[in-house]
Parts: sequence; structure tokens; C-alpha cells
Amino acid sequence: MAYEIPPDGLIQHPDGKIRCFWAGDHADYIDYHDNEWGKPVTGKPVTGDHRLFEKIVLEGFQSGLSWLTILRKRENFRSAFANFDFEKVAGFDERDVEYLLANAGIVRHRKKIESAINNAKRALEVREEFGSLYEFFIQYRPELPERDPLRRPSIDELLSMSKTPASVSLARDLKKRGWSFVGPTTAYAFMQAMGMVNDHIVGCDFG
Repeated sequence: MAYEIPPDGLIQHPDGKIRCFWAGDHADYIDYHDNEWGKPVTGKPVTGDHRLFEKIVLEGFQSGLSWLTILRKRENFRSAFANFDFEKVAGFDERDVEYLLANAGIVRHRKKIESAINNAKRALEVREEFGSLYEFFIQYRPELPERDPLRRPSIDELLSMSKTPASVSLARDLKKRGWSFVGPTTAYAFMQAMGMVNDHIVGCDFG
């Protein structure tokens, strides 16, 4: 990180708004922070399930990279992975893998690409069992005493939460169901991104 984290974890931008420190000064990050991160995603409409699948797949691709890298490639990912329609992605074959490996607009990592296809097949199984991805994932919304999901964290709490008991449980269940690239840390980043927890720091104007 190229800048020092303020003691309260908040920064004020030229527009006068107070935001979580990680929004930085990148327009991409600021827009994502303000309009998407931590906003609840419901999975009952088909498009909601596709958004959830997109989020968990991109969190897997982000492993070892900055989220800004993924965010700036997201439209390319959407084009490459059929707008994250997991029914279509589940049908990708080795020719599709080779095509994706040649696509400079995405992260060209064979295991992550193969993982996305595998996870699309697993997502179909989850939808068959639970009716939607949302109904499956929301089971793992953390409850007290772990942390009230509606209570916003302090900077110290946020920095200490790379994973939680709920994300460990979710990752364990996903692994049992055959998903890949979804360890406890990735699972928690997904929980934050889909709004299962509200991790905008106390004092942020967008929590």
C-alpha cells in the first residue's frame, strides 16, 4: 500500500465525502466503494445469481493480485465468461480454456480458469439443491457473538478480519461440494463484497 492508513481508517476526498481508506484516489476504487462493495446482492432473480457467481469467481482470480487489477479487467472477464452465466460457463471445454489463456484482457492463469469452469458446474448443483445461490450463501451470514453483521467495524476490527469463523465454515462447505480457489480469506472477501456483512468503517459516508 503506497500510503499510510489514517488512525481512524477514513479519508476525505475533494467531493467532501468520507470514505474507507482503501478507496484511495483511484476513480475505479472510489466508484466500487461507493456503489457496490458491501451492498446486498439478492440471488432470487437469475441476474442476481450471476452477480454472486461473478463475485466469488473474481475473488478467486484476485488471489495473489491487487483487487484494482481485477476491477480494471472486469468487463473483459464478463465478456470472456459469458457475463458469468454459470450454466454457459459450465459447458466450457478444453478449447475454451486455451482460448481464455490467449486472452490478454483477463488473468491468464490456467488453474484459475479451470477453477471458474469447475465452480460453474458446482454452482448448478447448489442452485438445484437450494433454489438459488443466494439461499445457499446467506446461511453463512455471521450471527452474534461472532459479530453483528449490521454493526460497522472499527479500523482495528477491519484490519484483523482476513477470515472469520463464518468464512471458514463457508469455505469448508464449498470445498466439500467440490469448489476450488475459495479458501477462508477468499470466502470472507466475497462475504464483504456481496453485502453479507457491512464492513464500511464506522464514520464512512457509504456504510
